[in-house]
Amino acid sequence: MIQILHHGAVNGVTGSCHELRLLQATKGAAPSASAPTLLPASNLHPGILIDCGLFQGQEESRGSSAEDLAIDFPIDHIRALVVTHVHIDHVGRIPYLLAAGFDGPIICSEPSAIMLPEILEDALKIGFTRDRALINRVLELIRARVVPLPYGRWHSVLEEEAVSLKVRLQRAGHILGSAYVECDAVSGSAAERIVFSGDLGAPHSPLLPEPSPPERADRLVIESTYGDKNHEDRETRRYRLKAVLEHALEDGGTVLIPAFSIGRTQELLYEIEGLIAEFGDKEIPQATKGSDPKGADPTLLPAPSSKAGAIGVSPQGDRPRSGPRSKSLTWSNLEIVVDSPLAAEFTKIYRDLKPFWDEEARALVAAGRHPLSFEQLTVINSHEDHLNAVEYLAKSHRPCVVIAGSGMCAGGRVVNYLKAMLGDARNDVLFVGYQAAGTPGRNILTYGPRGGWVELDGERYDIRAQVHTVGGYSAHAGQEDLLRFVEGIPQPPSEIRIVHGDDGAKRALQAKLGKLVPLAEVKIPG
Repeated sequence: MIQILHHGAVNGVTGSCHELRLLQATKGAAPSASAPTLLPASNLHPGILIDCGLFQGQEESRGSSAEDLAIDFPIDHIRALVVTHVHIDHVGRIPYLLAAGFDGPIICSEPSAIMLPEILEDALKIGFTRDRALINRVLELIRARVVPLPYGRWHSVLEEEAVSLKVRLQRAGHILGSAYVECDAVSGSAAERIVFSGDLGAPHSPLLPEPSPPERADRLVIESTYGDKNHEDRETRRYRLKAVLEHALEDGGTVLIPAFSIGRTQELLYEIEGLIAEFGDKEIPQATKGSDPKGADPTLLPAPSSKAGAIGVSPQGDRPRSGPRSKSLTWSNLEIVVDSPLAAEFTKIYRDLKPFWDEEARALVAAGRHPLSFEQLTVINSHEDHLNAVEYLAKSHRPCVVIAGSGMCAGGRVVNYLKAMLGDARNDVLFVGYQAAGTPGRNILTYGPRGGWVELDGERYDIRAQVHTVGGYSAHAGQEDLLRFVEGIPQPPSEIRIVHGDDGAKRALQAKLGKLVPLAEVKIPG
């Protein structure tokens, strides 16, 4: 018998953690289809984990928040951890898994193997310890355990009497290095290919090729973040992004875009660089109220105390910044600020991993463009420079686009910008991704248009800034994309489990899949 268990996101969109367990018959007994959901951990029942992530928003109450991260399921029988991608809601509990005694390999794609220690270092510093020596020991242990696996190559996890398991990673198109996991599992006379989707990307997303369906899936575990809605097509959302930015910048305020450090930030930079290349000399109208009340040039950000152009470098080295710019604002002199050391680091990693980009992005590089490294881009690294930028932009109303984390406004540097800027109607907040229930981002999106308030660090802040959303920049597949992924499997699965979505999204996808694959058992794990 081959069993699928869920230790994470079955009733929400974060905290992904699934288990594939191979049940072996013991002497005088045989595993039964009616076996309990959680069987005692035993060497007779080896298994693997697919992801081990943190919960966010309202899902934190399930016992996996930053305050309570204990591994609450047996792990003695777990032979390996397979990581679909390095977003914190899929990898954030790995240090605690190690602390609980897990001593197996961590299998992931080659790009994820590079990025995993980086994202976990940041998570450890924020939620685990400030002890640098301890952090280094944990990271050294993780690096020693990581097994980089090329896409499309089978890897044997275990081969024992009557049981065997091998895994293969395929591109998922979600973020750089993301994968869905194919598992060829054998337990006695039972042999199945079980596929875990991880997070699937939307077609035609910048930088990454879209996922192709698996050649076979007897059982499928699929995400449903956008199981109830579809995204705008790329060209539509691109010009909507342009229109929102132009409208927001007319009055000289700051456009604040909360974005995750991995994936969303890089896609936004790619799209904005494309807009600059296409509309470089087009002037963005500005009202006189956008001028700096203190008389400062509204097109110049104060020089940071340390080198900030970590992203804005060419292969030959640093590009010199241009001199003072014209007071008429055009796309070619619009300043784009990334205020996130982590986003800067991952953008550098994205640049270093160009072989994993899609054909369009590689063609731009071959033509001399730098989609993630352009002159108008400024990176703020130090905390001092961050605080200075917040204060300056809040007072001067300088036309500027700021991309800062976190994507759901639940922490990170974006919170300081929100505190300083939400109360001013000349500023704008632009959401380009999913906002989980219970997060400040969801509350701003819900109550901002009504003139409401949001609680940040225990204090209420009135929302007078305009709030926008541009669909389609989510790194998740939409409903039609998910259906197309399932429809593309040559032989339909006999069972489909819908996870990683809000209740409404899961139910909507379940109804659609029930019609698309009528012979499959489509279930929502409880």
